[in-house]
Amino acid sequence: MRAESTEGRAEVVVQRWIAASPDTVFSFFTDGDRWAAWQGVAAEVDARPGGALRVVMPDAAVAAGEFLEVVQPVRITFTWGWHGNDIPLPPGSSSVTIELRQADGGTMLKLTHAGLPPDLRDLHEMGWQRYLGRLALRATGGNPGPDGYEPA
Repeated sequence: MRAESTEGRAEVVVQRWIAASPDTVFSFFTDGDRWAAWQGVAAEVDARPGGALRVVMPDAAVAAGEFLEVVQPVRITFTWGWHGNDIPLPPGSSSVTIELRQADGGTMLKLTHAGLPPDLRDLHEMGWQRYLGRLALRATGGNPGPDGYEPA
């Protein structure tokens, strides 16, 4: 699902049901080792307002940002951007909000990535769809294998 913001920036919204509790799913956004189990090859996570986020991707690009809000286990918001690749979205220039609610014996996760340049919307939507699938598998004890993502 995609929507254009009124400021000429784009937004991506991705929802996914995960067969794990909100506490379990939340932990994959607040612990570096757990984060790297579903996205990237390494992650540094200081999950508190003002804390840093750094995810090293398989191609050595780094997604970086800062945590803005951490409300366990219902919501987490962080800024997002890139360095070390050709994606023109500097660290901190967009924001990602993760909302979690208990649903049907598991968790309904809603990810909203706001402030994207319109030409980067599809790339980020494709990436978040892929990564939330990996998260859903990992949060239930499955192994999605090493992250070999290479954007088209």
